[in-house]
Amino acid sequence: MMISALLHTVGDLLMHRSVSWLAGIAAVACVFTFAAPASATSDFARAWKEAYLAGDDVDADFVKTARKAGCYVCHIKGHPKKKEVRNEYGKAIHEFLKKEDFPKDYLKEKPEEAKKKMVEGFKKAGEKKSSDGEKFADKIKAGKLPATDAEL
Repeated sequence: MMISALLHTVGDLLMHRSVSWLAGIAAVACVFTFAAPASATSDFARAWKEAYLAGDDVDADFVKTARKAGCYVCHIKGHPKKKEVRNEYGKAIHEFLKKEDFPKDYLKEKPEEAKKKMVEGFKKAGEKKSSDGEKFADKIKAGKLPATDAEL
C-alpha cells in the first residue's frame, strides 16, 4: 500500500512537471511565432518613411497616401509572394540596397551609418525612371507614389 501511494505521488509530480514544461514550450513558441522579426526590410521601410514622409515641407496628402500604401510603395499589392516580388520602384531600390548588406548586428551597432547608406540607396534609386518616363524622385517630390505597377 505504501509503495502504491509513493508511486502515485511520484506519478502526479512527473505529470505536473510535464504539463509545466509543455506550457513553457508553448509560451516560447508563441513568442517566436507572433513577435515581429527585426530585419533589414523593416529598417528599410522605416528609413524610407523618415527620408520622404518627415518634415514640414512634405505634403500631408502624400504622407497619408504613402502610409496607406505601406509595403506597397516597393511591393505589389495582392501578389501571393508579396515580400519577394517588388514593383518597379522596389526593383530600383534593390539594385542599390541588399538586405544581406545590413545584418542585424550592423543595424544594431551602427544605426546611423546604416541609415545613411539606406538614404544614399534611395537617392540613387530615385534617379532611375519609372515606366511612365518620370524619375522616381521627381514623382515623390510631386507628391505621387513612385511605382506605376504597385496595383494600388
